[in-house]
Amino acid sequence: MKKLAAMMLACLLPLTGAAAAEKENPDPLRRLRLGVAVGTDETIRDRLEPFREELEAALDLPVDLFLLDTLGNVVDALAAGDIDYARLSSSAYAATYSLCECVEPLATARPDAFPARYYALIVSRKTERPLTLADLAGGRLGVQTPDSVTGYRVPLTNLAAEGTDPGAFFRNLVRMRDPVDGLQAVLDGRVDAATAWSTLAGSASSGYTAGTLNEFYLSGAPGMDRLKVIWQSPPIPYDAHTVRLSLPDEFKRKLRGALLDMKDQAPDAYFAVEPDMPGGMEPSVHADYRALLRTYEPKYQTVLEEAGQP
Repeated sequence: MKKLAAMMLACLLPLTGAAAAEKENPDPLRRLRLGVAVGTDETIRDRLEPFREELEAALDLPVDLFLLDTLGNVVDALAAGDIDYARLSSSAYAATYSLCECVEPLATARPDAFPARYYALIVSRKTERPLTLADLAGGRLGVQTPDSVTGYRVPLTNLAAEGTDPGAFFRNLVRMRDPVDGLQAVLDGRVDAATAWSTLAGSASSGYTAGTLNEFYLSGAPGMDRLKVIWQSPPIPYDAHTVRLSLPDEFKRKLRGALLDMKDQAPDAYFAVEPDMPGGMEPSVHADYRALLRTYEPKYQTVLEEAGQP
């Protein structure tokens, strides 16, 4: 019996070892399925051809383009495993991860030479004594519509994650016409603070490089020097070049490298996929999207729903 058991164990060991090796070293990728939201762009296939061709050359494998009607369709296809790779908005990345926990980001694009990040903000008036978030307790907060990422979802869920329940902390959440109107409402005294967004990069006196403060500055309205950022979210990447977690690690490293080098080595291909982001790409990882991932966590949905009630 002992001899028989030893023989059986000897037969099983090679199989177990092979299974483990297969798990650690998945089959090499033979084709890359790239998903793209068409929207209203009827020329998107031709426009993306330089990008597709550059990926084929850099990765040394065929790249198939899957044209899908909407970004929501791309999210569903990536979560279901029908495609391998897509350029998503940061919020769409968080939505995809919330569906399957089966994706990861490789890179994000920059609009300029500054780091490719922006912030959701709460802005109030400057006072003789510097204000803190605690000073806004019981005040009126100007917000955007409940589907606004930086004007509603990110600030409310991230405040809750930091221990401040916005529904209990503020007396009222007041709907603003738009983010710039929110800043004007702060100056007019209609609200005590308002949500906004900014890169927080560049010159503060001109409202930084982009965002609500910059829009207010460019509008020519007086009072820029009387506004003060009271709270900011964790940094948020602009987008997410996203792949399935199950792809081979060696391939993911190769793809990330190709994306990071693309603006310098193949600018036509880069601008085909990132026409509005001339700053090139930088690496991103899952933790970089935590401010948005929180907006999909079940424990914060009550915060968003209760705050959205009239």
